Amino acid sequence: MGIETSDRMKLNAMICPQALEFQTKLLYGERGGNLSPPTSSASALKLNVRACLDVFIVGILLVIGCVFGGYSVHGDLRILWQPIEYVVILGGALGAFMAGNPKRVVIASFKSVGTMVKGPKYKKEAYVELLTCLYSVFRLAKAKGDLALEQHVEKPHDSSLFSTFPLFQHDHYALDFLCDYLRLLTLGASNPHEIENIMDTELDVHHHDKAMVSGAMRNIGEAIPALGIVAAVLGVIVTMSSITEPPEVLGGLIGAALVGTFSGILVAYGFVLPMAGNLYAAYGAEHHYFVCMKMGLMGHMQGYAPQVSVEFARKILPDEYRPTFAELEEICANLPPPS
Repeated sequence: MGIETSDRMKLNAMICPQALEFQTKLLYGERGGNLSPPTSSASALKLNVRACLDVFIVGILLVIGCVFGGYSVHGDLRILWQPIEYVVILGGALGAFMAGNPKRVVIASFKSVGTMVKGPKYKKEAYVELLTCLYSVFRLAKAKGDLALEQHVEKPHDSSLFSTFPLFQHDHYALDFLCDYLRLLTLGASNPHEIENIMDTELDVHHHDKAMVSGAMRNIGEAIPALGIVAAVLGVIVTMSSITEPPEVLGGLIGAALVGTFSGILVAYGFVLPMAGNLYAAYGAEHHYFVCMKMGLMGHMQGYAPQVSVEFARKILPDEYRPTFAELEEICANLPPPS
């Protein structure tokens, strides 16, 4: 296949320990010798998370460093410390955000901080495991009929079939999504076009729910500069009430008022809006995971061989997540037989 043994073992290690153990026995026999442990899926996932974390943190630090570092060359940073201005802007933004969105969106927005830092939920190893899981499911259905899947879809957390793929089995929404449509097959649903319409509707609803979170953050990000102007206007009102003060006092008051405008623009365009874009991209990337399942199921329902159905699913993946045909074929060839 053009893939070295060590590379193949590393790729299988991304899937699950059982697949790695099976391949070790296949290549080296029961007495494989003292083999150094290959890269595990957990360590590979940590590397991907660390890369996303580095990009996110570096971006935030660049914004802070360039803005405040550039100002500090000729300005006094102490002037920018105006707590009341920040209370008006950030407090007003938080209140408007809570008033303008459903409770579930507000809660999901706070929980999404982890997604912004870590990046998309599904990395390449998760897609590789999904494709091999689909292959195992379709191979069992082809060998023993769709009814053979019933015991697995009714109790997926106790299934010997899904337990081979731990990342997928512990993803409750993805597992339920696949099992729901496999259950329809066991009940006799056979029209792929009708099933596809149902899938598209469910995926649209799921994607819309996710997009509401990033959309809410984008909306409040666009409103924060206006709140900065509100803080500046309040500062001007305070300044006008002290119009009889000497110029050095008035200059400080005007400077404090302008910090409101500065802060609103910086918070919006330096932090909130980029975070909303980050979140939208992350949720969009997660959407590919479910479309991948949909395409595999569509191929299976139309009667294609498991290899072909999985190839349908593989082809729709973005380049950064898509394994090569040879990589996937190598792993699928080493999977244990269906049971």
